[in-house]
This record gives sequence, C-alpha cells and structure tokens, in this order.
Amino acid sequence: MREVTGSNPVAPTILSIVKPPDRIPQEHIGAREKMVQEQVVARGIKNPRVAQVMRKVPRHLFVESALADRAYEDGPLPIGEKQTISQPYMVALMTEALELRGDEKVLEIGTGSGYQTAILAELCLNVFSVEKIRSFAVRARAILDGLGYYNVAIHVGDGTLGWSEHAPFDAIIVTAGSPGLPQPLVEQLAVGGRLVIPLGDEQSQVLKRVRRTATGLEEEQLGECRFVKLWGKYGWAD
Repeated sequence: MREVTGSNPVAPTILSIVKPPDRIPQEHIGAREKMVQEQVVARGIKNPRVAQVMRKVPRHLFVESALADRAYEDGPLPIGEKQTISQPYMVALMTEALELRGDEKVLEIGTGSGYQTAILAELCLNVFSVEKIRSFAVRARAILDGLGYYNVAIHVGDGTLGWSEHAPFDAIIVTAGSPGLPQPLVEQLAVGGRLVIPLGDEQSQVLKRVRRTATGLEEEQLGECRFVKLWGKYGWAD
C-alpha cells in the first residue's frame, strides 16, 4: 500500500505489498545501539519489539544531512516550518503505549519527518498518516519508499479530522500537542483501541493513553511532555 492524497495528489498509487522488505542501510549501527541502550531501555521501555525496531530504522535519514551526525542524540531536532522530529525516548514511549502486536491498522496524526511513521510500519499491518504540511508529506513519502515501507498511506490535510474513509483504527497516535481530545479521532477509534496524545496548553502537555471500551473512554497519564501545536479544526486554530 503506497499512497499520498490531498488536493493535489502525489503518486496516488496503492500496491498490494503489506510488510516492508529488509532494505535498511547499515550506517550508524553503533549510534543506534547506544541510543537504544541509554535513551530507551535505561529509561524503562520494556517492549523488546520497540527496542529492536529503533535499532533498525535509520533515524539519520529523516533529518537534514547537516544534522545527520546529531540524529541519535537525546533530544528533538528541527525539520523546518517550526516543526521537529521527536526525541528518541518520546518516540519509544508513545509507540510502546500503543501496544501493537503486528496485525493492527494504525492512524498517525502528524507525519512530519516520517521517522515515527517508519517505526509504526515495522510494528503493525498498515499505517495511515495525515500531515498538514504538503512538503513534509512528499519528503516523507520519498524516504519511506526508499526504505521499502509500502504499507504506509499519507494524506495531506487536517489531522484533527482523522481519516474517516479508513476507520475504524486499532490505534491512533497524535504527534502534536492538542488543547483537547479531537472528537473525530475518538469516533474513528475501534472499540478496544488505544489513542496516544499529548494534551495541554501551548507550553506543556501531559501524554495520555485513551482506551475506547464498549461503555466509554478510559484515560491514563503517561508523563509530562512538550510538543509543537496540533493545528486544525479540533486543535489549535490556524
């Protein structure tokens, strides 16, 4: 499955490939291992699948070439348009919180660099990612294609609206801070599904996991965080 949609679609093609082939470059293996041991495992990430995938995915390809040597540092990095690629630990924490087994359909809000998208693509069946900034979507699509992640579809649009055509989703991840829980995302979450989202004000948020049950929603707090704003109809106003 390969797709980019929007008002001006880019290569809106769907392929029948489900799982990505093993085409990951071998550069920076030592840096990735150090990142996982010091920033992920040492901080309490227990899911071995998450750790293994973060050892594999070449984070340095998702940042500008001038920042490639900093890609495995303990912190976010700028990717343009006042946006960032998230800190490795935060990527691991949010991914682990989704409790993926491998057969899920996942909605990602905020494709950004595409790094989190690649992590998800390794751990689930299909990823549907929504990105507001078209240039990010196009660049991420190119990188993901180059690495063989064809189980990803990218849509250019308002992430707070979700992607109703492909709902319901087994898991939803929101990679930007929202002042409240976007109702369309709740509605597109399958019963038994998990939604991970930073909720709060412009300066700081609390990372929450929301489970949809047959009788309603259950919320858990996963810790404090700080993300860029989630822009859109059910997020921050443009």
